[in-house]
Amino acid sequence: MANNLLVLQSDFGLVDGAVSAMVGVALQEAGDLKIHHLTHDITPYNIFEGSYRLFQTVEYWPEGTTFVSVVDPGVGSDRKSVVALTEKNQYIVTPDNGTLSYIKKHIGIKAVREISELKNRRENTELSYTFHGRDVYAYTGAKLASGHLAFKDVGPEFSVEGIVELPVVKTVLEKNLIRGAVDILDVRFGSLWTSIRNDEFNTLNPQFGDRFEVTIFNNDMLVYQNQVTYGKSFADVRIGQPIIYINSLYRVGLAINQGSFAKAYNVGVGPQWRIEIKKI
Repeated sequence: MANNLLVLQSDFGLVDGAVSAMVGVALQEAGDLKIHHLTHDITPYNIFEGSYRLFQTVEYWPEGTTFVSVVDPGVGSDRKSVVALTEKNQYIVTPDNGTLSYIKKHIGIKAVREISELKNRRENTELSYTFHGRDVYAYTGAKLASGHLAFKDVGPEFSVEGIVELPVVKTVLEKNLIRGAVDILDVRFGSLWTSIRNDEFNTLNPQFGDRFEVTIFNNDMLVYQNQVTYGKSFADVRIGQPIIYINSLYRVGLAINQGSFAKAYNVGVGPQWRIEIKKI
C-alpha cells in the first residue's frame, strides 16, 4: 500500500537544522522517497493545531501516503509513539498525545499500533531523549512510506478507543441561535475558522445577504459584537467589512474583506474563545 510519499509536519520551524535532519534520516532509509512538507510553523506545543492541520490536509493526498506529525511537548516522557491507519488507508506517525483527535473524529481510524522502539528506532540513538522526530518518527515514517516496514511490524496493536483525545467544544443549537468555538485561524489572512459545521449553520436557514448578530467571548469577557452579513465569498461585502462565510472545510468562517479579523479584534483560538451567531 505504501506509495513512496512522505509528508512532514512539526512545530520546529525552519530556523535551524531540525527539519533538515528529519529529511536526511528519511533519505538515508530510502533515497527515492518523495518528501513534502505540510507545515513546520505549528504554534510551539500546540497539539490541537497540529491535529487540525492534519485534518485540513490528509484527505487531499493519495491512498498510501505516510504523514509524520511531531508536536510533542511530552517528548521523552511515557507517552506512546504510534502509527495510525486511517479509513482512507493512509499512515500517520505521531505521538499519542491528542494529535489524532481530529483524524479520528472526522476522517476515521481503522487501527493503531505502538511503535516498538527496540526495532523501529535509528541505531545508536537510545541515549537521545529529546528528538524523537528524527530518531523515531521520521525513521519509522520513511520505512513505512518506502515499503521497507509493514504496518503489522510497527509494534503491538491497541484499541482505537484508547488513543488520547483532546476535548471538543460541541455546537449548541437553539431557536435562531448557534454557539461554537473559534477553532483555528486561516493564519496568513487572519480569518476565524469556527467549530460550527455548514449543516449546523443551515438550521438557521441562512440566505446570502442575510445579517446575523455575531458575538465572541474570551471565557466570559465580551470581545466582539456586531451585525455581520452572510456571503458566498469575501467580495460580497465592501473592503474592510466583516463577513460570515463557509470555508473550504465546510465550517463557518468569519473574515474581513482584505483585512485580518483576528488582528483587528485581538481574537485568539481554542475552547475558551466562544462564538454565538444569532439570526436577526
